Amino acid sequence: MSKEESAASAVTNVIEQNVDVLNDSVKWLSENQDLIISYSMNIIFAIATLIVGMMVARFIAGTLHKVLTKRKLDNTIIDFVSHMVRYVIIAFVIIAALGRIGVETTSFVAIIGAAGLAVGLALQGSLSNFASGVLIIALRPFKAGEYIEAAGTAGTVESVQIFSTTLTTPDNKFVVVPNSAILGGNIVNYSRKPTRRIDLIIGVSYNADLAKTKAVLEAVLKANDGILKSPEPLVAVAELADSSVNLVVRPWVNGPDYWRVRFELMEAIKNDLDEAGIEIPFPQMDIHMNK
Repeated sequence: MSKEESAASAVTNVIEQNVDVLNDSVKWLSENQDLIISYSMNIIFAIATLIVGMMVARFIAGTLHKVLTKRKLDNTIIDFVSHMVRYVIIAFVIIAALGRIGVETTSFVAIIGAAGLAVGLALQGSLSNFASGVLIIALRPFKAGEYIEAAGTAGTVESVQIFSTTLTTPDNKFVVVPNSAILGGNIVNYSRKPTRRIDLIIGVSYNADLAKTKAVLEAVLKANDGILKSPEPLVAVAELADSSVNLVVRPWVNGPDYWRVRFELMEAIKNDLDEAGIEIPFPQMDIHMNK
């Protein structure tokens, strides 16, 4: 056999093999047409689910970011919460898309759940602080710039962060308080209401003229321009104590004027009582001696 005939025979064999493969492919396609259409539709739906899910996640995260920004929350918290919501939605979308194309997601979800449980146990304290931070953001018992007392610390709120709240004390100390400690106890917000009441207890001698004493105290209150006319200040006898007759002095002031007015009143009351000859007694005790 010549070389030309050998080459022609080889080409013929290749063509026959390709024709066989093509026939087999056509036969397989015709036999599995329904299956191919089903898988194709599932893939198309999975891709559509991913695209729509990504758009929905972006829209919800963006809307949440705008809402939190309007509430004037800390930027760190706004970015963290909006990104977390977006990624959680994307995770569910991916699981749904995989399930659409026939991937068994039950074990996948179980693995994620087990991993989440392990991480949650390892970060229990941090997650508690995070959850408390979310509740503080939602309930808003205080905000930046307000003076509060919480977790045994009093100060002006600088910022509410993801895991902690930062305060600045009146003597300019920077304090970081875990959010769970704040939410686990009482929170006293001194700045939320526009007015505050000053509570003073003034003790005078049992020999003092109570009517004159009340007149002196009322005159001191009227002379201070920081005291509000309404509600009306109260001056009354509160207690007959061991060494003195105690009177309560309760004027109302604007919140920012609280400490200034309180200090002014203490000084003015002392000076005016001395001028009126009304004694502010020291603690004393009568001793009876029997021979």
